[in-house]
Amino acid sequence: MSFPELFAGYWWLLFPLGGMAAGGFKAYFASRERAHQRRVEMYKLKHPEVAGLDVSAHGHAALESEQKGYSAADVGRVMAEHDTVNRRWLDYELDVGKLIDFPMMSDVREPLTVAFLRAKRDADALRPMDGAEIPAKSRWDDYRNAVNAYAVAFDIAEKEAHRIKDSAFNDAERQRLATARKLVNIAENEGATGAERQTAYKRARKELDGLLVLPEVTIASLEQKIARMLDAGD
Repeated sequence: MSFPELFAGYWWLLFPLGGMAAGGFKAYFASRERAHQRRVEMYKLKHPEVAGLDVSAHGHAALESEQKGYSAADVGRVMAEHDTVNRRWLDYELDVGKLIDFPMMSDVREPLTVAFLRAKRDADALRPMDGAEIPAKSRWDDYRNAVNAYAVAFDIAEKEAHRIKDSAFNDAERQRLATARKLVNIAENEGATGAERQTAYKRARKELDGLLVLPEVTIASLEQKIARMLDAGD
């Protein structure tokens, strides 16, 4: 007997078989749902603080964050701390006057300065573009610890720089630093003429030559500031 003939003789079996298949699928998905609900209830028992939340419907992200050991808010908080330390660092990098007042902050011969610059490099390298880029707890731990190390290293270096100020220089060098500081004030003074500002800037660079190695970004920042004032004066 051919298959079409066999099918023609037993076509009526399709209905009960179809019903059995549908029932099987329904039972399967119902079992999956019950298992999911049990996991949700177990989670609520272990974490009473979220018992009132609708974890099953809209709380999957919160549940996953809790299971990973950190949340998007945690990542945001650490990134904000990272930004704060970077701004404190830029306050020196972009201000010649502050570097003259506290020269250790730009002196890469100082171990504490090297330590915070290395810590900054490590934190910057681990920084995510956003919280979703930290899929593993180990990666999150590395970033959080790097930012903490950066903040601590910067605090230590800054406190030491403010403590010693220019004491690492001899009397003649301190006098040159003081002169350079006054000249920088003139260069940044909006009340001075363009010629006075340019002359003061050149003399300040000469006074600092051999004393401080100013970062390129610091020099560029001062030059841009002077240029803007000259443009405004014109």
